[in-house]
Amino acid sequence: MISYVTVGADDIPRAKRFYSAFMPALGYTLTEGPEGLSYALPTATGQSPVAPDYYVKPTFDGRPASAGNGAMVAFEAQNQAQVRDLHAAALRAGGSDEGQPGFRAAYGPRFYVGYLRDPQGNKIALYASNPNEPGRDG
Repeated sequence: MISYVTVGADDIPRAKRFYSAFMPALGYTLTEGPEGLSYALPTATGQSPVAPDYYVKPTFDGRPASAGNGAMVAFEAQNQAQVRDLHAAALRAGGSDEGQPGFRAAYGPRFYVGYLRDPQGNKIALYASNPNEPGRDG
């Protein structure tokens, strides 16, 4: 199980604008501090944290942040409409489009996905595979 994901950012306020456009709608809460942004899923009192957390932080070595070539983080949405809505919100919040929401021939018939880049260039996928919605084949 993945415990957390960390991406680097040189401009934390810009990153906050981007991630706050969709992370709260996926259930994540934000804690902000001098170490950057920490997005976590809520945990009931007495329960273990729900993984994974997502951190957006300045680089530890002080060099400019860079996006990993071939690296991508995917977030699951509730349905296809939410994928479309959150993709659009993230674009308005400073992201760039890497693939409009829709079905892809290379994936299963229910895998509905949209791709983005955050302001630092990290690749993000928003997807849904709700079995109660129409699939690629109808």
